[in-house]
Amino acid sequence: MSGLRVVPVWRHGQERLYVCLTDGRNIAWYDREAARVNLLSEESREDVMEALGPFLTGPVLVGPPPVPTPAELARLSLHPDDDLAPNRPGEALLVDLDRDPAPPHRLRPDPRRRALLAEQAVGEALDRLDGVGWHALHSVPLPGGDRIHHLLIGPGGLFALHALYARKQRVLMADPMVALGRHEPRPLLRRVRADADRASYALTAEVRPVLALAGPATLSVPAPLREIRVLQDTELAGLARLGGVLKPADVEALHAMARDRNTWSRV
Repeated sequence: MSGLRVVPVWRHGQERLYVCLTDGRNIAWYDREAARVNLLSEESREDVMEALGPFLTGPVLVGPPPVPTPAELARLSLHPDDDLAPNRPGEALLVDLDRDPAPPHRLRPDPRRRALLAEQAVGEALDRLDGVGWHALHSVPLPGGDRIHHLLIGPGGLFALHALYARKQRVLMADPMVALGRHEPRPLLRRVRADADRASYALTAEVRPVLALAGPATLSVPAPLREIRVLQDTELAGLARLGGVLKPADVEALHAMARDRNTWSRV
């Protein structure tokens, strides 16, 4: 086989080198990050390796492409408009602020800005767990205009997190009420549990509620809270130590389901 061409292509920030015939058909590709050469036909192995020779940077695996898992197939078939995975922390607030910014003469800070800071702090902490087998989704839309601030899926199970801006303020909790600084107490824990219940219904799996506090000065919880975790944004990394609930294949399947916008349309 002669006349093979090597064509570099960038997809999702990663480079692949495709080996093409003279008519443009691909017969193999080299994934640098995975150190793997994927062959569409074993008969072309020697010619492909010769063409890729100048581009190989070390030992590589050579063979047919791996069979996609059901979760990967679901992801590949998902329309980009329905995929929630690209959402940034605080996505809904970012869109809202872009469409309707606060007047420049406003005397008090826009409360949406503080809420955004909280969601960004919590979301960034959750995104750092991605390399240890966890997936985080942000601004998951629910019917009626509600949303789950963050959904975390991993070996330790599923968690629906509500972010609360509490920078340098005293937080007092008396289930279901949450008092922030000098503000009147609100039944916020009821909302956090309701979000988790709706997520459990949508995913047909147990989702545990978490209230995530961004930067509180002090936290007072006089009595135990029912079936809810309260964590500061600096403590969220500890969730990575949880395990024994979901297998890797289950994590991927639930993540594929959760990232589909249509999953949440009837909860």
